[in-house]
Amino acid sequence: MIDSNIVKRQENMTVVKVSPKYQVVIPQKIRESLGIEPGQKVQALQYMDRIEFIPVKPAKAMRGFLKGRVERRQVRDRIQPSPG
Repeated sequence: MIDSNIVKRQENMTVVKVSPKYQVVIPQKIRESLGIEPGQKVQALQYMDRIEFIPVKPAKAMRGFLKGRVERRQVRDRIQPSPG
């Protein structure tokens, strides 16, 4: 449960408070919609004047996210062109 002293809803935006240890709580609705689990890693980056958190997904979860099919031989040939 999220402490109402930490989170205030303003229109469609959620405001969170930074703790004395510089920690923030990701609101439940956001955690659930992104499938973020306790202990999962997120990348933190500065973009202009804001902070963005991007969930880190394991390589297995990323498998197949590209459209189309690439044969292993095509990939190998790009890395090591055949002699001749």
